[in-house]
Amino acid sequence: MGLKIRLARAGAKKRPYYHIVVADSRSPRDGRFIEKLGSYNPMLPAEHEDRIRLQDEKIKEWLGKGALATDRVAKFLGKAGIIEMPVYPEQPKQSAPKKKAQERAAAAAR
Repeated sequence: MGLKIRLARAGAKKRPYYHIVVADSRSPRDGRFIEKLGSYNPMLPAEHEDRIRLQDEKIKEWLGKGALATDRVAKFLGKAGIIEMPVYPEQPKQSAPKKKAQERAAAAAR
């Protein structure tokens, strides 16, 4: 059984609210979970203290038992200092000019 620390959506239509839960990786997003570990309210401003609530000790306990955090939750935990901040490789920009266009722009600049 793979355990994940992930978001479970709650709240009304167009008013999202998420619970941070530990659940079996095979269970549905809003389905059965084992324990609530916090909450995330994206409707609040980024600097508001109630935007992300975490129960640090419970999270550390579940991480010790082998639960893995999803990307979004890992980012929350990294900012809170519970785990090391995850490093994401830089993604290529598809809208960036291609090689020939960059060469033409460099030639025009000279």
